[in-house]
Amino acid sequence: MSSPFPLLRLPRLVLFDVFKSLSIGEKIKLSFCSKKVSTQINNARLYSQKVNVQLNCLRQKISVYTENYKNSFEISIYSDSWRSHNSNTDQFSIACCTARVISISKGVQICWKNHQEGFLYVTQHLLKMFQCTISTKSHCYGSDFFHPTISMLFDRQVEFKRLTICLNGSKDQSLFWNQISSNFGLVEYFRIESVADPAFIPVFNSWPQKIYIIRSDWFTLESLLACTCTTITLWDSLLGTKDLDVILRKWKAGGFANLEWMKIQSRNIENNETTILGMNLMELRGMVIQTDDGSKKATINTDYGRIEMSVISI
Repeated sequence: MSSPFPLLRLPRLVLFDVFKSLSIGEKIKLSFCSKKVSTQINNARLYSQKVNVQLNCLRQKISVYTENYKNSFEISIYSDSWRSHNSNTDQFSIACCTARVISISKGVQICWKNHQEGFLYVTQHLLKMFQCTISTKSHCYGSDFFHPTISMLFDRQVEFKRLTICLNGSKDQSLFWNQISSNFGLVEYFRIESVADPAFIPVFNSWPQKIYIIRSDWFTLESLLACTCTTITLWDSLLGTKDLDVILRKWKAGGFANLEWMKIQSRNIENNETTILGMNLMELRGMVIQTDDGSKKATINTDYGRIEMSVISI
């Protein structure tokens, strides 16, 4: 019978190379074995793979995968009562907490006393192991229990590849917005599904790289003029033809310095006597305009109720 391999007795850099050679799943499972092993893996974090962590609260699942999707691992979180129906559980230490874990073909199933705490602690565990960017599935937006995890990630200055939320105007969600609105610079793509309460107007204290708002009737001209995103998409907007004239004139004067692409859909965009840069909506279709200093040009595409703008530097 062969003796156990003394992994933790390896020289530090050799040990880091061993960890680096492991797949995502192998490394996660190994980190559950003991606090000593987990600590050594955490110490090797800067030598580790860069991974995306996708949070799926509807299915109580966290997916960890590399950018090319060739290496992935799934962590499903169940209520602690679920383990009473499963005898194949083993007890492990995760984020300084004891939990029951079942190994499956694509990952592991973890039993936690509640989903909110499970998401929070497992995500913290992964952040210590890997260099992570975070994504959320679009149907996660309605889960209030999801908010503590999102707030924790922002507090730690973790980058988001994609973040989707829905705001219903409740006191808790208003507080949540105020907690995270100064950290949107950490977000690459930010999607807002809806703002259900017309009395609640979100205020942006920072901006993501790209913003996509499905029901944007609350997003005013003043909000847009302050926006510093590279990509702006507004559906069901209340912005009108006069507003478009203001927007394009600001861009020509050097405003929207980061803008690469913008799309606005609104029933108030009409082909009437109101002009945009001296042209009506149909005359503007296909037009190429330049900034006053000649440094950028934009191609404009229009239709009734819609305008698109694609910008390139000259």
